[in-house]
Amino acid sequence: MLSKKAKYAIKALLALADPERAQPVRIADLAREEQIPPKFLELILLGLKNHGVLQSRKGKGGGYLLARAPGEIYLGQVVRMFDGPLAPVPCASQTAYVRCADCRSEAECGVHLAMKQVRDATSRVLDGTSLADLRRQMAAAGSGEAVVL
Repeated sequence: MLSKKAKYAIKALLALADPERAQPVRIADLAREEQIPPKFLELILLGLKNHGVLQSRKGKGGGYLLARAPGEIYLGQVVRMFDGPLAPVPCASQTAYVRCADCRSEAECGVHLAMKQVRDATSRVLDGTSLADLRRQMAAAGSGEAVVL
């Protein structure tokens, strides 16, 4: 399940990826617009900044903005940043693999095989969807169009 931290990070990034936003956004404004508790959002934005996804500007007209183009920021990166590996069990993880102590053979383990498929499908969607892709989907949904990625 997606944590609130990851969900709010994606919501904030999508707001910052709005092509109509040309200026940095203050935490208070972003928190109000996206209905995210300000202190919680502050921690999330700091984490995104520390990972090079956001940059900040101080002073008058300051705030947060994307450090890279929306087409270069993928949901998989954001989810892993806050929630860790995508796999539901460690033996199916590519980034944090740990063999199950109670498993005789991963090749024949139904849990491993199923969870590997879950991980692969989740990774395919999250690692294949950028902020720009999602902004296009949002715009199409608002206009009644269908967009398939």
